[in-house]
Amino acid sequence: MPMHNPPHPGEALLEDVLPALNIKIAEFARRLGYARETLSRILHGHAPISPDLAVRLERAGIGKARTWLAIQTDWDLWQAEQREQPPIEPFAVLCS
Repeated sequence: MPMHNPPHPGEALLEDVLPALNIKIAEFARRLGYARETLSRILHGHAPISPDLAVRLERAGIGKARTWLAIQTDWDLWQAEQREQPPIEPFAVLCS
């Protein structure tokens, strides 16, 4: 079943994690060792969660790094599927 417009992982951090921690973006960024501006771009869906940030989130006790990256990948793939792509000629299946 195809996925329908998955949320950006930053949205989950902004709407679920920060309120649960009762923390502001600046303090969240400081504790993760990230620039506030960079983290703000991620939280508002303008930049991806990187492997580095995913590891920092895991070390901070906020989910698993692989889960954050999987959510990012789902979002990235959905975005790519929505863009117009050039015609692609399939390769013949090679059997050995």
